[in-house]
Amino acid sequence: MKTRRIVFSALIAALYAALTYFLAPISYGPIQFRVSEIMVLLVLLDPFYIGGLTLGCFLANLLGPYGMMDIVVGTLATFISLVLMSYTMRFIKKQSLATVIASLWPTIINGVMIGYMLYYVVQAPLALTMFQVGLGEFVVVTLVGVPLFSYLKKSGILKGITSNYKVS
Repeated sequence: MKTRRIVFSALIAALYAALTYFLAPISYGPIQFRVSEIMVLLVLLDPFYIGGLTLGCFLANLLGPYGMMDIVVGTLATFISLVLMSYTMRFIKKQSLATVIASLWPTIINGVMIGYMLYYVVQAPLALTMFQVGLGEFVVVTLVGVPLFSYLKKSGILKGITSNYKVS
């Protein structure tokens, strides 16, 4: 079972990076809709996938247009968001509420950290850039991702991804 989870984490990393590269025109910059970010919701099934999702972000940022700054700051922002999402699921008992609240962490963390990074790297207006990055995260993760994630859970499609899987 452990080997299966490790392999699945590697697949998550590869899929995250591939989706980001494939959709590069909308995946990087002050106005971004990184579709691969929907996958961060997998951490709500099992915190084990924090590693694969963080690695996927790292790989996606390796070839991104912002160099080392994005590799470090972008990957760290994703890691922090994932940890906070995982903790949110532990402390809020009502699953549907916890899912929505957890989905807001990437909006907040990436909005601030990536917004500030873009301000520093390309001299983008700070407040506007934070808002734009946060809005992109909110649209992808919360508005699109949460309903999709809920549907996939209820339909049983995500069953077997984790030993901790529960339909709520």
